[in-house]
Amino acid sequence: MNAVIVIGSGPTGLLLAGDLATAGVPVTLVEKRPHKASNLSRAFAVHARTLEQLDARGLADELEGTGQVLQRLRLFGRLTLDLDSLPSRFNHLLITPQYEVEELLERRAVEAGVDFRYETTMTRLTQDADGVTVEVRGPGGAEETLRAAYVVGADGMRSAVRDAIGLPFPGQSVIRSVVLADVRLAEEPETLLTVNAVGDAFAFLAPFGDGYYRVVGWHRGRNVPDSEPLGLEEVKEITRLALGTDYGMHDARWLSRFHSDERQAPAYRVGRVFLAGDAAHVHTPAGGQGMNTGLQDAANLGWKLAQVVHGHAAPGLLDTYQSERHPVGKAVLRSSGGIVRLAMAKSPWTLALRAAVTTLLNTVAPARRRMLGQLTGIGYRYPAPRGSHRLTGARVPDVALADGTRLYEALRGGRFVLITPEPYEDGAPTGRGDRLAVAHWASDRRTTVLVRPDGYAAWAADSAAATDIDTALATHVG
Repeated sequence: MNAVIVIGSGPTGLLLAGDLATAGVPVTLVEKRPHKASNLSRAFAVHARTLEQLDARGLADELEGTGQVLQRLRLFGRLTLDLDSLPSRFNHLLITPQYEVEELLERRAVEAGVDFRYETTMTRLTQDADGVTVEVRGPGGAEETLRAAYVVGADGMRSAVRDAIGLPFPGQSVIRSVVLADVRLAEEPETLLTVNAVGDAFAFLAPFGDGYYRVVGWHRGRNVPDSEPLGLEEVKEITRLALGTDYGMHDARWLSRFHSDERQAPAYRVGRVFLAGDAAHVHTPAGGQGMNTGLQDAANLGWKLAQVVHGHAAPGLLDTYQSERHPVGKAVLRSSGGIVRLAMAKSPWTLALRAAVTTLLNTVAPARRRMLGQLTGIGYRYPAPRGSHRLTGARVPDVALADGTRLYEALRGGRFVLITPEPYEDGAPTGRGDRLAVAHWASDRRTTVLVRPDGYAAWAADSAAATDIDTALATHVG
């Protein structure tokens, strides 16, 4: 019997499976596509909070070597957001294709011992009080029954797992007949990321790094089915309308249409089955938050499953996945939807609203910081029990430690990190050495903070006796 079965090997499933295997949890990853099959993914943006999570796994610096960094974002033509003001080691946006993220996460998962099942489709899922039964069809049509304590559906917008547990996926299609093309350009764009909306047209350009560019475009007046054939001339025309030029695009290696939905499952958990990533929520591409939000889901759920599977925490810990991540998914729906609606504003009142929002964000620093925090993921915090310290539930920055290392280096291996102002020895009798690191501030700060494996504060105190720390460790680390 597996401890956990993950369905879907996109970025969300790969990060989750790798985290579980690294924590010593037996995990099987089921994927219906053949190994290395193209996912035709549309994601290109890796935001600061995601890079911090990858840094906690020793992967961020390598991923940054695959792409290019963007220091500022331009929205609505007149709004410029400077990312170098972010309070993060990664005060920028990394532009790199999603397949680079997947390749890195897959390698880590393989090295950690994940059992991969490619060309395998889930056909049925049932659960009982003791576990989950998953029936699958493998290569050549071979039928097999798998059993696990928990199952996570990371199998995308058309999630078979979500359907199997009877959850609806309410929402709507926001933009229909979006065109997508991978092309070469005769003229190189002036900026790394090119995006603009004019009148009825929108276009976005981003480099793959191999000489090809991803083009995404939309025209308000062309509402045709996704199955309608697409030619390069249509892509060029939309691009010219939105950007003023088509940059001499040629040699298209991929052309397709898709539609962009806004949907969210009402629950991310039903019994022993969880949803993560696009299986739980889908957003418009605006702001590049989709893949990043799914990776944050995985970072939140993985350590909790590991704690429960190993018996270090009660199963009730898993309920916090819903209470912490569902509100974030809802907020991303609002922010990405707001960006796309303002970008495509046409009526006088929506144009006036866009002008007002632009002025507000350009002139009011707190509003700009709030937007950047939501866009990059570093501004979210999780609910904390009544009476908790002000830091509880907050993202903990990558602070310097007394031994010359950084917090996100100490988090590697999926450990909790206890940061104290004075020496505190964990002691062998506690038996937590494999999942707890003890560190001290490099500064003279007096607060004691217990940092969760996903980089958020589980507990904190301005003045803590040894008994307070022992109680916190027993409560959170187990």
